[in-house]
Amino acid sequence: MKFDIVIAGGGFAAAYCARTLGKMLGHEEGRRRVALISERNVFTFQPMLAEVVGAALSPQDVVNPLRLFCRGVTVLQGRIHEIDWTQKQLVLDGGRFTRDHVIEFDHLVLALGSVTDLSKVPGLAEYGWPMKTVSDALRLRSTIINRLEEANLVEDPVVQARLLTFVVVGGGYTGVETAGQIHALVTESCRLYSNLKDAIPRVILVHSQGQLLMEIGPELGAYAQKVLEQDNVEVRLNTRVMEVTATKAILNDGTTIDAATLVSTIGSAPNPVVLDVCRQLSVNAPKGRIEVEPTMRVGGQTHLWAIGDCAAVPWDDQGTLKVSPPTSQFALRHGQQLGQNLIRALYNQPLKPFKYRYLGQLATIGSHQAVAEIMGFHFRGFIAWWMWRTIYLSKLPGVLRKLRVMIDWTLELLFNRDISLVLPPAEDVLRAIHLEKDEVLIDRDDHVRAFFFIRRGSISLTDKEGTVHRLGAGSVIDQSYLGDEERWPIAATAAESSDVMVFRGRALDLLRKDLRLVPQAPGSGSPGA
Repeated sequence: MKFDIVIAGGGFAAAYCARTLGKMLGHEEGRRRVALISERNVFTFQPMLAEVVGAALSPQDVVNPLRLFCRGVTVLQGRIHEIDWTQKQLVLDGGRFTRDHVIEFDHLVLALGSVTDLSKVPGLAEYGWPMKTVSDALRLRSTIINRLEEANLVEDPVVQARLLTFVVVGGGYTGVETAGQIHALVTESCRLYSNLKDAIPRVILVHSQGQLLMEIGPELGAYAQKVLEQDNVEVRLNTRVMEVTATKAILNDGTTIDAATLVSTIGSAPNPVVLDVCRQLSVNAPKGRIEVEPTMRVGGQTHLWAIGDCAAVPWDDQGTLKVSPPTSQFALRHGQQLGQNLIRALYNQPLKPFKYRYLGQLATIGSHQAVAEIMGFHFRGFIAWWMWRTIYLSKLPGVLRKLRVMIDWTLELLFNRDISLVLPPAEDVLRAIHLEKDEVLIDRDDHVRAFFFIRRGSISLTDKEGTVHRLGAGSVIDQSYLGDEERWPIAATAAESSDVMVFRGRALDLLRKDLRLVPQAPGSGSPGA
């Protein structure tokens, strides 16, 4: 396949660029000359993702099929492995049952945005729930409801409190809106559970900066904090999460939060595909954002363009030259402007620089309140909340989705939020876990639900006689310790900060029944398989 223009990405910038090209070129010519490559076949309306978490909206309300939204261009779903600029081609992975596909291009638009990297905080990748896609939002909502179901079953108040504690990391738009929606969902839903009517759920917002919503200014940021705290959302500023385990978050001030659910709205990292293209062309990309000309063309290149979160697009803010902030408001305008410039480039016409009059920003903070900065004027409270819903409803693509959202918002005002479990609890047959020093991995007499492989660190085993054995990296805790029992005759505790692979479900059955693991002598510290 070969196209005149290939747009790499499926977010606001990429989708609106493709949409503009499709309209300007016409249906047949656009499909022949333009391709949009996205890892998912939907365009997600990011500003409303938090409402999906809080069950105020259905996941279908905030997505649009790219083939409907970008009529008139060819849409290809897949993950881009690499881009060879010299050959003007890229390699696309279409899925499990297809081979890699080579796509050739004349003009390339990089709109891949950033990727999520939670590896810098120990345990965050294993236990932190990201909030970037509609799938993330739906999984998080199901997780929250599962926590309520589990808390309704337990009698131990310590365990119940841990299950009803939710930590949100990051005090930007996504973090503030997600914290508010989680609080609304769990507070309203607890009344529906027999054993949770008197429970007091905790939602804790942890932010490394001195104020919330840095982009919107100190006044509205302080107001957002005030409203959240009035709703009993705990806000911890100038605080970082240093380590995360299955049951707790350890902060930089030495305090520990016992929580079974942690949401991460931080951890954005440069897209490796974008960085590789920059390396091939010796192009500057500070913090993963490519430096481009005001026309959004990469300097020194005639056929390479960049927009959205992966581009540092110059922006004339009423006479002051700035870099466009990585928000959907600007990404949308980047896409529309670049679509027009690409048409000009195809027909050798002069390009136009990016210009946009900044309109303002809005953020919801729960309890039918919001903060807004519109055309230099500040609004807060119910009027800002009403403005938030009105403005974003007007920008939501598709008449049918507008109608669905209006109905869902109306029902959410009149009735309880929907706590149906759309997704069952995930069954991870193989997963990684992180343990801090002295954290318990196995209690003696626990039912055998998993086997363990120690990737890093060490685990102390204590048998019935009180003898302690220490297993290092590369060791396994498996059926060799069980005999004919179905309960663990040992206790296992992290001797130091450790990472462990867990085999459970179908993987556990395979290991126990089919592989016939070679028994490991207690204390040997060598692998048992």
